[in-house]
Amino acid sequence: MKRNYLIVILIFMIFFVVSFLTNILGPLIPDIIEDFHLSLTLAAFLPFSFFVAYGLMSIPSGMLIERFSEKPVLILAFSLAFSGALLFALFPAFSVAIISLFLIGIGMAMIQVAINPLMRVAGGEEHFAFNSVLAQLIFGSASFLSPQVYSYLVTGLKSPVDPSRKFLVTLSALIPPQLEWISLYWIFVLVTLGMIIVLIFIRFPRIEYSETERPGVWETHLRLLRNPIVILYFFGIFAYVGSEQGVSNWISKFLSEAHGLDPQTAGAQVVAFFWGGMTAGCLLGLLLLKLFDSRHVLLVFTAAAMICLLTTLFGTAEIAVYGFALVGFFFSVMWSVVFSLALNSVKHHHGSFSGILCTGIVGGAMVPLVIGFLGDKFSLKYGMLFLLVTLGYLFSIGFWANPLIKNKTIKSV
Repeated sequence: MKRNYLIVILIFMIFFVVSFLTNILGPLIPDIIEDFHLSLTLAAFLPFSFFVAYGLMSIPSGMLIERFSEKPVLILAFSLAFSGALLFALFPAFSVAIISLFLIGIGMAMIQVAINPLMRVAGGEEHFAFNSVLAQLIFGSASFLSPQVYSYLVTGLKSPVDPSRKFLVTLSALIPPQLEWISLYWIFVLVTLGMIIVLIFIRFPRIEYSETERPGVWETHLRLLRNPIVILYFFGIFAYVGSEQGVSNWISKFLSEAHGLDPQTAGAQVVAFFWGGMTAGCLLGLLLLKLFDSRHVLLVFTAAAMICLLTTLFGTAEIAVYGFALVGFFFSVMWSVVFSLALNSVKHHHGSFSGILCTGIVGGAMVPLVIGFLGDKFSLKYGMLFLLVTLGYLFSIGFWANPLIKNKTIKSV
């Protein structure tokens, strides 16, 4: 089929918005713990409620796309995210936060299932690894921006608010006293509403999938789940998202607990460094994937991430500040390489396989919860050592992966 680059650009825009909504929890967690008086384990139920939605909704999302096409499903997904953000913005409480994040998570799950096979078809399967890393670059840049927005809001909304800053004055009238971070959810309301409007009015041509790309019925999913390769890659996505969220969600709290750094300023800044490092790593990854086999790139980056993580956890405050940025740098190519290796390792039913892989995003619910539990028992420093298990699994993929279609390099052109 002819490549549709308009769709690819739209997908990149959606990746930016998804990242902005998804990866702000880390900077917020210290505020949520303090204002709602939570333990680390209870706080971990916030990312749990968000990412468990992927486990419940990813496969049904593929079936919705099959029946109604991508555009209506994407509009519904952003409408759910809008509803979740508005609910918590109006009624800020821990129980409401759980429901809100679950609704937003359902929306994000539907979006992820829609856009990954869409990008593979619209941009070309031989360019999928490259386009995925480019999408990860955009994803990382939005995640770098969102903690900066958080810091700007919580510092700008502290009384008294400068009357000349009309937007902040408006926000201050909408949020409860001493809960400046709630303002971020009003930003989410505006962003999701904007995406709904864009999707309603943008011309969205129908992508004609081949039978191998089209999301299938339950029987197709069950057939795929009997394939050991499908299960192995499911756990690859589980391990990656668990690792990513296990780091990003606990950075700010770790720095506060281990080094006494202010979570609203220094902590949020380091979370931004983590995502900024991921953005920078994507730039290098784009080059490396044009020069080397993606499996070899995965091996090097995963090994380096484990070394950096250990150094960061047991180093000084200064090492931790820069170490988390390096961890993000080496996380940069993992999602895109694992996802592209997975889809390029089966001949048929890539749409259904994408739904199964996106179900693996539930790792973002489980791993932070395990870390929070271990952090309550021992300390967050030792709880985060659990990440060596998930990163070790990702490292193993570089050895056993055997894709039918390899990433196109300069040498293979």
